Amino acid sequence: MSHTDPIADMLTRIKNAIMAEKEDVAVPLSKIKLEIAKIFKREGYIADFKVDKTAFPPIIDIELKYRSKNHKNNVIAGVERISKPGRRIYAGAEGIPKVLGGLGLVVLSTNKGLLSGKECEKHGVGGEVLLYVW
Repeated sequence: MSHTDPIADMLTRIKNAIMAEKEDVAVPLSKIKLEIAKIFKREGYIADFKVDKTAFPPIIDIELKYRSKNHKNNVIAGVERISKPGRRIYAGAEGIPKVLGGLGLVVLSTNKGLLSGKECEKHGVGGEVLLYVW
């Protein structure tokens, strides 16, 4: 099955797993989704992830992070895809958006790879605004 927007598919799978109170979610492997998972892990939005290349197709198994044991309070309150295949959104180094006044995370695709908004400000680069997480 062909997806026109694999990043939106990844975010939808994560949202659905959170609503179903799952511990983990499987996402088809791609380089960009793997980089997004690395940023989520680095910023504390997921507990961990593993790449399973023995499965067909290869998957990224993302372990979701909850604030309580009963799986009622997920760390990820919401995710939103910003730049879509039909409409690309770009931000310069000076105009990187803030999510919830800096409490959320923005992920950008730059010439240095995928970076969070904080990393973009540190390196002084802008790029395509891929998604928001809060």
